[in-house]
Amino acid sequence: MTDIEKFRSYRERMNKKILDSGNIDLQRFFALDSAVYRKGALDEKSKELMGLVASSVLRCNDCILYHLERCVKTGVTDAEMQEALSVALVVGGSVCIPHLRVAFDAWDRLRSETSKHGSEK
Repeated sequence: MTDIEKFRSYRERMNKKILDSGNIDLQRFFALDSAVYRKGALDEKSKELMGLVASSVLRCNDCILYHLERCVKTGVTDAEMQEALSVALVVGGSVCIPHLRVAFDAWDRLRSETSKHGSEK
């Protein structure tokens, strides 16, 4: 199992545990988080790129991976991803560089994964 697959499995398992706790505040936050990224005045692709920038500036590798997965699903190109991370670097400064490494590595693996699945269809 790859680290991306482990991340997905852990995220899914723990999100279910959190939501199954019955805490209404936690459930509302998760619902709001999902709703915010749906198409509205901004399309989903733009919102995911914004999430990627914010996650990079906040230095949250789990968040970066999540938003990169969503970026792949919404059709973000290599150039768009790189430009978004350029914004993150300007906003967050050089402390973001280790997180850019994580993002570039994960992006390559996610795109490769998508190519493999696409060729199997």
